[in-house]
Amino acid sequence: MTLRRRDLMLAIPFVLAVASGTAFAADANTVYLDTKDGRITIELRPDLAPKHVAQIKKLTSQHFYDGIVFHRVIDGFMAQTGDPTGTGTGGSKLPDLKAEFNATPFKRGTLGMARSQSPDSANSQFFICLADAPFLNGKYTVFGEVTAGMDVVDKIKKGSSDNNGAVDAPDKIVTMRLASDTK
Repeated sequence: MTLRRRDLMLAIPFVLAVASGTAFAADANTVYLDTKDGRITIELRPDLAPKHVAQIKKLTSQHFYDGIVFHRVIDGFMAQTGDPTGTGTGGSKLPDLKAEFNATPFKRGTLGMARSQSPDSANSQFFICLADAPFLNGKYTVFGEVTAGMDVVDKIKKGSSDNNGAVDAPDKIVTMRLASDTK
């Protein structure tokens, strides 16, 4: 079957609509996390952890993460944030989440939900892997990945290895927004 010029002209608007629809869907799951050193672009993965992604999106839309510090940062491992108290013991007022463990491995740039010893205790705290961390596979919920700005992640102030990564005068999230809310 060959397309005539008229058929091709009619198909172009359809192709453009599909392409823009795809871009819009990506924006709905794209987060911009800004620090003093620049922007980190995160792609949320509702296909892996729909309830965790929904909670992160809700908190992000409420500007919950603005000004929250990276309270625990271990060089060669991960940078943790999301605790409004800055101590590693706090969370949001939303209910804790049941684990949504999946087969996606923890690699450099992977986002996982922090939790206490109970697998069903994730709330608002999350971490970004600074390096591959296969020992976390199947034990924490993967819910996203950094798609741009790992150089910015690498600049987050590191904590003391003597104090389990606790950071004195820690860096913070300046703003965290859904891409769909920034237009």
